Amino acid sequence: MAVPLPAVYDAFDLPRTELAAQALRHAEEVEPEVIFRHSVRSYLFARALADHDGMKAGADFDDELVFLSCVLHDLGLSEQGNGDQRFEVDGADLAARFLRERGTDEDAVTVVWDAIALHTSVGIASRKGPEVALAHAGITVDVLGLGRESLPEGFADRVHAAFPRADLAYEMTDLITRQALANPAKAGPLSFPGQLLRRHLPPGALPDWYDLIAEAGWGDRPPAHPDTPTA
Repeated sequence: MAVPLPAVYDAFDLPRTELAAQALRHAEEVEPEVIFRHSVRSYLFARALADHDGMKAGADFDDELVFLSCVLHDLGLSEQGNGDQRFEVDGADLAARFLRERGTDEDAVTVVWDAIALHTSVGIASRKGPEVALAHAGITVDVLGLGRESLPEGFADRVHAAFPRADLAYEMTDLITRQALANPAKAGPLSFPGQLLRRHLPPGALPDWYDLIAEAGWGDRPPAHPDTPTA
């Protein structure tokens, strides 16, 4: 039986299962509005990209899992999801708990966890299963516009009219940065949050890769290059 949703969703083909509706309501309740709308747009763009690539829901991917992955992917940017790990992992853990509390199959929970934990991992998420790859693609289109040329003409305008951007990319960046400034443990120096945090700290305050090598304690030295003068 299809679960009714608010009228704003009538123009779009969203999963109407009870679990999908619960996830949608949960994300809307706990996330900042700008982040919630981003999560919905990400799913709509993921589905459009699947259609562009000739992928069929039910045959090539599980549509409900793509929806759950997209709608819950930024729970780590909610107050409820703001723990001591990078926001992607905090969000994945919270989403997994949400799904397990509702009796979701563990294989499905694993797919959603992977999709959320890896949604900023370029070159990794796309090599996982179709649900993880589609969620990553939809999220990436909405944040950075990468792949937007594959969307149907006028589709993005319809989506943005229903779910306005409100400067999403900058608002999201500020949220991640505020979390990291309050708790630097959430932003390891080689992570995506760490990259954002580094711009808000004095030079050298957050080590880069070469600093980590130098501090490893093994005494490794860089190789001499042909143009490097020798004593």
